Amino acid sequence: MDPKHKQLESALHAAQMYYYQNLPMKKIAAELQVSHSTVSRLLSWARDQGLIEIRINDIRGRADSLEESLKLHFKLNDVQIVPVPEIAGEQAWQERVARVAASYLNQCIESGMILGVAWGGTINRVAANLAPKSLVGVQVVQLNGGEIVSNPSINHAGGLVTQFATNYEGKAHLFPVPTFFDYPETKQMLWRERSIQQILELHSQADILLYTVGSWHGQLMSATYMGNYLQKSDFASMEEHGVVGDIANIMMRQDGSYAGIPLNERACGPKLELFRKAARSICVVSGYNKLAGLRAALAGGYVTDLILDEPTGHKLLASISS
Repeated sequence: MDPKHKQLESALHAAQMYYYQNLPMKKIAAELQVSHSTVSRLLSWARDQGLIEIRINDIRGRADSLEESLKLHFKLNDVQIVPVPEIAGEQAWQERVARVAASYLNQCIESGMILGVAWGGTINRVAANLAPKSLVGVQVVQLNGGEIVSNPSINHAGGLVTQFATNYEGKAHLFPVPTFFDYPETKQMLWRERSIQQILELHSQADILLYTVGSWHGQLMSATYMGNYLQKSDFASMEEHGVVGDIANIMMRQDGSYAGIPLNERACGPKLELFRKAARSICVVSGYNKLAGLRAALAGGYVTDLILDEPTGHKLLASISS
């Protein structure tokens, strides 16, 4: 037996004894004929490799809880509120939200599913926190076009999609188009191509859509607005048309509408009706600057599952209660 396979077997045995049989580490160490510290390392390794998924069932009364209030008001399938210290800052909030989102996605995705991924800074952090899960027949499709050129810490769109596909031993389908075209006519012509039509068909078949809401304001400005994609005239046009944020490069107004916004004619992203039709549209959001865009996404009915930091969650609830 090779060393890696032996480690896998030992980790599985340790996990089963610890979680299923409730045996103390000392007893497990004796049975496996290893040290107490080795058992601890095996359990940590098993969690890192996705062999163990820990789920917390909160049995407290939650009729008035933040999660339940948001879930009921917006008619969502699920809401995950991530506790974070308010003084830690929005970058720390984003990291914690991304960890929860990565674990949540692992619980949702199954063999044979199609996962649609919209690139961006928040989803990049989700990818970085994924635990490997061995599945069969998973396909991961890129939802919106674009390459990050000004922030090397964020994986480019193709690399991000490939990272998700590799994690689930699946196949990556890239969307090789820019974030925005210079001319609407260019987009119209390219959308007629068979290769692009195949990607758009995969979009429509996706079981899960994973995305965040983009914002062009605040400390953690979204990747779309940090690149060299938009001109001053584009930002002026966004102001004129009441844009508060975007989903996968498609700009939205406060009420979730997006028709008639000129920039969308050049944007390489799916029609937002796609997010209404999917079985799961998982929106991962962190930070006060995303609040206006999140409210627009909720107003448009583009969210089924919401993962959100607690401070922003309280602000969201306050905004609908006032």
